[in-house]
Amino acid sequence: MSDHYMLHDGILFPKMVHDDISLNYATNEFQVRDDDVFNVTYPKCGTVWMQEILTLIKSNGDTEAFLTIPNWDRVPWIEQMTAKQLLENQPSPRLITTHLPAHLAPKSLYNSKAKVIYTTRNPRDACISLYHFCTSISFLETPKNLDDFVQKFLKGEVMFGSWFDHLKGWLGVKHKVEIMFQTYEDLLKDPRGSVIKICKFLEKDLDEKAIDSVVAHSSFKSMKENKMSNWSLVPPEMMDRKTPFMRKGQSGDWKNHFTKEHIDLFDATYKEKMKGMDVKFSWDSL
Repeated sequence: MSDHYMLHDGILFPKMVHDDISLNYATNEFQVRDDDVFNVTYPKCGTVWMQEILTLIKSNGDTEAFLTIPNWDRVPWIEQMTAKQLLENQPSPRLITTHLPAHLAPKSLYNSKAKVIYTTRNPRDACISLYHFCTSISFLETPKNLDDFVQKFLKGEVMFGSWFDHLKGWLGVKHKVEIMFQTYEDLLKDPRGSVIKICKFLEKDLDEKAIDSVVAHSSFKSMKENKMSNWSLVPPEMMDRKTPFMRKGQSGDWKNHFTKEHIDLFDATYKEKMKGMDVKFSWDSL
């Protein structure tokens, strides 16, 4: 195991921002409020995008917080060392981000009326995006090469474990929590329609002008230009500026990177891991 990571419940977590105390706090100690909203994702599946959408919906389209407070303070990660400080005294309704698998989510979530939005993405694109992310962040293990990284991704030997297990875990608790499933691809295809669906799920009634603001300011261009979203506030020693945090914001970029061997391995693994699942995605036929 790389020195960059720690192992908790068989899953790799970056040491710089997690420890056993913070992870135990997230699972066993954190008290969920009924009006909390959870932004749940596997890494590189639309986390920041949903942070910004939720921020703007909460503010009825007003951009003050969006433009003045870093997204990691507005919608904090519950599993990180900073969570207790950022969340304990935050007024309701709180917006909370997590990459945790369902079985490590706060136990109090399952006895609450809190809402969960789970955003997933074509795992091929998630793999490529995570590969580039790991090459640019100093506190993550730098991949040897894409061949090695694809194999590790498919085995779940990357931070936060397996994309497949993560998705299946949250699908498995859909009858225990109030949860909405959203895909990155649908956000790209129909951003306005997606925002309206999210508002409906959150029981948040926004007028047309407010919805216009949410859609406009959560666009990839807007987020890439916003220093509160684009990670430009991250100290340079922690991040290689040659690889931008917000790289492309596209669907299908995996086609520019995968070899035939990668495609065959990915397709075979996907078919095996998703066998028997009663859910279909737009990328299933690729």
